[in-house]
Amino acid sequence: MRFYTKQHHFYCGIDLHADAMYACILNSVGEVVVHKNIPTKPKAFLRLIKPYRERLVVGCECMFSWYWLADLCADEEIDFVLGHALYMRAIHGGKAKNDKIDSHKIAVLLRGGSFP
Repeated sequence: MRFYTKQHHFYCGIDLHADAMYACILNSVGEVVVHKNIPTKPKAFLRLIKPYRERLVVGCECMFSWYWLADLCADEEIDFVLGHALYMRAIHGGKAKNDKIDSHKIAVLLRGGSFP
């Protein structure tokens, strides 16, 4: 298993669904700067990350609806990492699970160099 280990100023973990996505942005010391549920629309995402985008990496779990986000990040020259769903579940599996917790855990894995 390989992990994403590059360092950034901001780390965005996204729990992505067909009609909504929960985004959590952490700064380099691990403080939450944004934690919000937004529509799964490119403009909503770009608005949310605008203050952080120059030094941001975006990570999401490999699920059915990740293609548009990866393409958007590529077009906007934003670093994007796609996590392996089974490995991520094994690493951050816990009893409590919801979109808000999952987006935070994805951001924490990115920041800590444990994003598979």
